[in-house]
Amino acid sequence: MLRDNRAGALAPLVVGAIGVVFGDIGTSPLYTLRAVLTHDGGDFAPSAVLGVISMIIWCLIIIVTFTYVGLILKANNQGEGGILALAALITRKTKKVGRLAFVVTTIAIIGASLFLGDAMITPAISVLSAAEGLSVINPDLAHLVVPISLIVLTTLFAFQKKGTAGIGSAFGPVMVMWFLVLAALGLPWILREPGILVALSPTYAVAFAMERPAIAFFALGACVLAITGAEALYADLGHFGRKPIAVAWIALALPALLLNYLGQGALLLSNPAAVNSPLYELAPKWALVPVVLLATLATVIASQAVITGAFSIVRQAIHMNLLPRMRIVQTSRSSGGQVYLPAVNGILFVGVFALVAAFGSSERLASAYGLAVTGTLLLELSLFLIFARTVWKWSLVRVVPMAVLVGGLELTIFLANTSKILSGGWIPLAVSALVALFTFTWARGAKIMFGRRHEMEGPLRPYIASLRRKKIQRVPGVAVYPHASLTTVPLALRSSVAFSHVLHEHVIIMVVKRLGVPTVNECDRVVVDDLGSIDDGIVRVEYRVGFNDSQNLPRALQLALHKSPELEFDAEQATYVLSVFRIEPADKGDRQQWPRWQRQLFRRMEKTSHNRTRAFHLPPDRTIVIGAEVKA
Repeated sequence: MLRDNRAGALAPLVVGAIGVVFGDIGTSPLYTLRAVLTHDGGDFAPSAVLGVISMIIWCLIIIVTFTYVGLILKANNQGEGGILALAALITRKTKKVGRLAFVVTTIAIIGASLFLGDAMITPAISVLSAAEGLSVINPDLAHLVVPISLIVLTTLFAFQKKGTAGIGSAFGPVMVMWFLVLAALGLPWILREPGILVALSPTYAVAFAMERPAIAFFALGACVLAITGAEALYADLGHFGRKPIAVAWIALALPALLLNYLGQGALLLSNPAAVNSPLYELAPKWALVPVVLLATLATVIASQAVITGAFSIVRQAIHMNLLPRMRIVQTSRSSGGQVYLPAVNGILFVGVFALVAAFGSSERLASAYGLAVTGTLLLELSLFLIFARTVWKWSLVRVVPMAVLVGGLELTIFLANTSKILSGGWIPLAVSALVALFTFTWARGAKIMFGRRHEMEGPLRPYIASLRRKKIQRVPGVAVYPHASLTTVPLALRSSVAFSHVLHEHVIIMVVKRLGVPTVNECDRVVVDDLGSIDDGIVRVEYRVGFNDSQNLPRALQLALHKSPELEFDAEQATYVLSVFRIEPADKGDRQQWPRWQRQLFRRMEKTSHNRTRAFHLPPDRTIVIGAEVKA
């Protein structure tokens, strides 16, 4: 893995984390304060400015620093983050398969769906907000904002195939410079208007809420723009590890953000008219063009956190059998967490492109932003509290105050954002609902269909014993039967014996077992079972993989040969025999366990699954496919 906490390796990991993980939250100063203060027609009284700045600061401290960096990052599944990885960890640690597992999985699916719905808006609003700096430089350039944004986004998505390591090494130094510029822009205004420092006290946020509860409620909802990226921070944990992310946040990102928001507040205390573009107004005129260019680069990077997070989430869902197989490209030889999913990349690009073209400005897009983010934050907190209670054995004395303080704050922000549904907030919710529909349908269909498949396969050991009794004729060669169950017969094996009445000299039943962990050490990946007698050449190889591991069956066969010297054959000559389980439409009179529309959707999803020959890295010239059919 890329993660390495040795002193010599920490610095590049910190820079890489700044480049990939903190781009989203680091560019929030471009649009957050404007969105918050203009939500209700604009209120620039000193008490309102101080109250809003205090809200933003304490959201960063409570939600991002205390909750995510301080606690949730510790709840990692062997270093891997994200809501699905956390759900897998809870299920594995508690050894529950009943109601708790169902609740945990449901929360995880909905949270992951909301994250993917939000993943389309973040790149759009980030790049648009930076490109709008052109109109600050010269109002006549405003018509170029959308075309330039689309060009920048197209380039970003085209660059994804290079992988996270290449992106992090290229973007890290840029984001370091961006955070330093944020701090440098804010500090002079703080020195000019030191009274803004009182906003560091949470009492100003509380006073604002008590004096103007309605305005403060909606202002708090808009404050979500300042913390968006916390959910991506957790999803990207597997790319860099907890220590580099924590160091990057505490040492650079958080201080720079605090200085910049305080500087913007100081600016507005002396010049309320600057609210239309407070960050750019912080800069002296001679620095405006360089700041706009740097902001554009930073917002491109801001999009990276959610894109890589989306890749991680979908890959985990696939390996947890919550989505059908997709093509997954490993972009690093040293880090299993660094992947590129062409299908996900394409879908995100189309969605982002459409949002930029449809909304045309970050201000309009901000009206659609926040609901999916806060929903994800709430669900991740809920899952973390379940984890803390069941795995860490926290007492209620610890769980309840955190649920009240952090959960109450996140719930208030979520409720405030429900007002955005009609103004565009329905878009990420619709995308999230669609993803959740696909996920629940696949999970339900897989359970039903593969239950029927197990019935057709029958128990393994009695079948092997019957083959030994019948003394089936043996032919030279090695046949490997990839399979999903330790206890049943591969359909391809049953079908080939029934058809040809012969058996290869060496028969390997290769069972791929997915564990609820990110990766399995190579020395622990294969377990060889001779099924009672190795003399007849029929063995079962259990191939254990995590949700970050590549499922390379030829490599697993080599490991099995190395682990069991008594297996004497040439792995390069092995023939792989795949069992294909075709699902055809049921007859009208057939009774089914699930609705017809859901069966049709599941069949379509199954037909679009990625080719298993490629998914298992099988040699095409030595792979045979034998099918069976069931109706649904």
